[in-house]
Amino acid sequence: MNTESAAPPTFVVIRGNSGSGKTTAAREIRRRYGRGCALLEQDHLRRIVLREHDSSQIGPVAPAFIAATARTALDLGYHVVLEGIMHTARYATALRRLIDEHPGPSHVYYLDVGFDETVRRHRRRSEPIDVTAEQMREWYTARDLLGVDGEQVIAETSDFERTVTTILHASGLAHTAALTPCPLRCRHCADDTTRPAPSTD
Repeated sequence: MNTESAAPPTFVVIRGNSGSGKTTAAREIRRRYGRGCALLEQDHLRRIVLREHDSSQIGPVAPAFIAATARTALDLGYHVVLEGIMHTARYATALRRLIDEHPGPSHVYYLDVGFDETVRRHRRRSEPIDVTAEQMREWYTARDLLGVDGEQVIAETSDFERTVTTILHASGLAHTAALTPCPLRCRHCADDTTRPAPSTD
């Protein structure tokens, strides 16, 4: 099997407000999938790699950079899970173009969580971020949908396990084979009996 003859990889976008649970869910989805799926986190690419503020005042580089990173991973045969707030005011154009141009399946999910619940979830984070409820209120945008075909809204009543399972199965990742060389031909992967395999639940 090779990337030239295989079907194109799967692209999954998980968006939502700060504290909605998108990062935790995305990491668990990639953990359950295993090798062959790239996890791209908006905060890491914007804050750490670019060290850029998320502001409409500066003509940010992050939207184009994140889209280019995702496109490169997809072109190399990786399934991609991209997560972040990614406000439509700044990210819609880049994300919609990426989805339109990707020849494989694209699945977009929005974690629709009310403000009070985002604050509660933020306070229970295993990796707390030093922000106040007032700061979170400034960032919060209600139901900031991307507006693409098939976009699926996941309500705050969906617990962590249900959210992860829904995205894995609805996107097809639960049953989609890896396309990249490491899981296909790497002796380390072949010898590693503990490597997670796609869920079959």
